[in-house]
This record gives sequence, C-alpha cells and structure tokens, in this order.
Amino acid sequence: MRAVTMIIFFLGNLIGVIRCTPTVQVAVPNEPITINLNVRIEHEIRVQVEEELENIFSPDSGLF
Repeated sequence: MRAVTMIIFFLGNLIGVIRCTPTVQVAVPNEPITINLNVRIEHEIRVQVEEELENIFSPDSGLF
C-alpha cells in the first residue's frame, strides 16, 4: 500500500511540474524593425594626395 501511495504522489508531482513549465512564444511585430545608425566617418585622404602631388611636380621629377 505504501508503494502505491508513493507512486501516486510521484505521478501527481510529475504532472504538476509538467503543467507549470514556462512557455516561450515568438511573435512577429506589426511594425518593421527600424535600426537608426548615426555614424560619422571622416578620412584625411587629402594629406596623402598632396604628398604624392608634391613628389610628381617637384623640380627633380623632370615634368617642367
């Protein structure tokens, strides 16, 4: 009789644990997802171009 009581107790606890498990739901939003990126990119390429132009138009280059 004690074994039957333990089995019933175990099954009752098992059913209680199974019924109380959390549920995860994934829902599609009604609006599209907006990603706002405010990025500021600055490059100093002018310095490299000026150095290359100085080398091209130097008196030693023979262009003039």
